[in-house]
Amino acid sequence: MHLTLTKKYILSYLLFGIGCFFLISTVTSNLIMKQVVVEKASAFYQEGIYMSDQYVGNYFEQQNDRKNLTSVQSHLRAIGIYLNAKIWLINTDGELILDSSDASVSRNHQEIPEFTSVLPDGSYYMTGNFFHMFSEETLSVLIPVSHDYHVRGYIAIHVPLTVLTHEKESYLLPYYLTFLAIMVLALLFVISNWLIIYRPLRKLRRAAGDYAVGNFEKPISLDREDELGYLSHTMDFMAGALRDYDEDQRKLISNVSHDFRSPLTSIKGYIEAILDGTIPPELQEKYLNIVLRETERLTGLTSSLLVLNSMDPKQNRLNKTEFDINTVIKNTAATFEGTCTSKHITIDLLFPEWHSFVYADKGKIQQVLYNLIDNAIKFSHADSTITVETTSKYEKIFVSVRDTGIGIPKNSLKKIWERFYKTDLSRGKDKKGTGLGLAIVKEIIQLHGENINVVSTEGVGTEFIFSLSKAEKEDGES
Repeated sequence: MHLTLTKKYILSYLLFGIGCFFLISTVTSNLIMKQVVVEKASAFYQEGIYMSDQYVGNYFEQQNDRKNLTSVQSHLRAIGIYLNAKIWLINTDGELILDSSDASVSRNHQEIPEFTSVLPDGSYYMTGNFFHMFSEETLSVLIPVSHDYHVRGYIAIHVPLTVLTHEKESYLLPYYLTFLAIMVLALLFVISNWLIIYRPLRKLRRAAGDYAVGNFEKPISLDREDELGYLSHTMDFMAGALRDYDEDQRKLISNVSHDFRSPLTSIKGYIEAILDGTIPPELQEKYLNIVLRETERLTGLTSSLLVLNSMDPKQNRLNKTEFDINTVIKNTAATFEGTCTSKHITIDLLFPEWHSFVYADKGKIQQVLYNLIDNAIKFSHADSTITVETTSKYEKIFVSVRDTGIGIPKNSLKKIWERFYKTDLSRGKDKKGTGLGLAIVKEIIQLHGENINVVSTEGVGTEFIFSLSKAEKEDGES
């Protein structure tokens, strides 16, 4: 059965109330009844000792004296009225001699069947019918009457348990009143708990339901400084992140579709033109070379997407080793010799020290350098210089790639790390680029726990600077 929190609150409150009432009406009631019986028996016993000493002690020596018998009867009746109890005088043979409730004094003694002065459990009191003398449950207290160091008889004081029950109920009344007060307080607690906890939780639940169906627009807005407020702010932040992620996904799909569709359209168009004879045989080689370049572009795009997809911080494992970053820079720069020669571009390498050892993933850092130098070449003018420099500061090695090319517009500096992003200036200069190079660079640097920054002035040039951790030992080459 599905129970909402509201129903659970109400059910818990009712169960608490029923449980408390049951405890008071049974356990507490029984404990109080036992206490009332013990206290009443003790009080009767003290009264019985007093009567034995003051009125009954000499009775058995003068029991034939009518006047003495009447006097004892009168005292027993008065004390019986005071105690609201029956008082009997019993001889050692188990015969009832006097009864406080009987106004007359009888010479005929009533025998108590199966009477014994030793009560159950060896106690001085008992509850029951007192040897079948009563038809209802009765508390009976038996006090021996001694004279000249001999037991001459017994005083028995009886009170119905119904009388004690009424007394017990008077004791229970404060418990019931306390119970009512507790229930009122508990109700206030449940209501306040519902207002403080359940209502905000209901907002959070609705928000979670909205997030589940992709609606991230409505903020929760719980103005609180406790755990629920923190949870609300966290969920709002998560919704914003998911909204941005969702937007990024849409942009990614749109960009991937566009970047795939354009070359595929060109390839399809040129091949159809060749097949239907629109392009004459003497021009086919030219257009087949265009088709080849477009397929190479698609291959590069696919490879870049696969690289980005592998940059999951939770799954990607860096193969960190100690190596000389200067050597890696030299080798990477050497791969662009042909391109630089054709564009009349010079690459200057500035190393303040012959070796600069770092602790990183050599293959991935080589890819970072390749992408940055490749970008610098693409957007540099002919007869210009690209500078790659390393500097050592504290426990870091800083690598700088600087060009004097077209630069990056100020409003685009924060967007260049986004996947597929290209500035308006770069679109004209870079026909083969995928817009994923810098995104890959940033992902790799962040995987290393390092930082990369860019400084650029439009029409002047651009400089990328990233940091790497120094190797602990710099006495050899990786």
